[in-house]
Amino acid sequence: MLKSFRKEWIPWGMASGRALLGFVLIAGQRSNWNGYALAGIIVMALVSDIYDGVLARRWGCDTAGVRLFDSMADTLFYLCVGIALWIGQPQIWRTWGGLLAGLLAAEVSRFAFDFWKYGKPGSYHSYLAKSLGLVLAVGVTATFAMGRPNVLIPVALCMAIASNLENLAMSIMLPVWTRDVKTLRAAWSIRKGTGNGKGEMRGSLHSAALRSR
Repeated sequence: MLKSFRKEWIPWGMASGRALLGFVLIAGQRSNWNGYALAGIIVMALVSDIYDGVLARRWGCDTAGVRLFDSMADTLFYLCVGIALWIGQPQIWRTWGGLLAGLLAAEVSRFAFDFWKYGKPGSYHSYLAKSLGLVLAVGVTATFAMGRPNVLIPVALCMAIASNLENLAMSIMLPVWTRDVKTLRAAWSIRKGTGNGKGEMRGSLHSAALRSR
């Protein structure tokens, strides 16, 4: 039983560690750490983001709570990444300030709508969001390592805006909080009562049961 308990909490610990790495990144940037050391923190966070989900599914503890906490840890970590870049390379935000403003507007709108409708943020982990995570990680890692921005930064900002708009559209479609909805088509299928994703339907039914109490 003790062994099972420890396994269950490992994904929570990995997500928590990823969030804390964001603050380490800010401290490292303020202390003028080597760019490769800062890039290494991004790589560690990326590996954590990949394997916490893998381990949670393998050990049967991939619950709605774990997925929601994972999403929140990702958001906090990349907020810290943005702050670290603002401290170390403010020219990035001067160059692409318009995209950053668009992203902030989309992010605030999505969170506000989710909290208004569900009382908590969405946790969809769509294919677009997963692709964004990879592009953003690679772009930011290269930026810290080379000490200058690269073309992947504006690409990631555009993808982040699109991902937030996709999440907002899913929240508008879905009548109850639902986790792990991979595409807009899947969200529409759930709305029409024809969803095939086990995780999607399980999250929807669980939310419906909670609301009926």
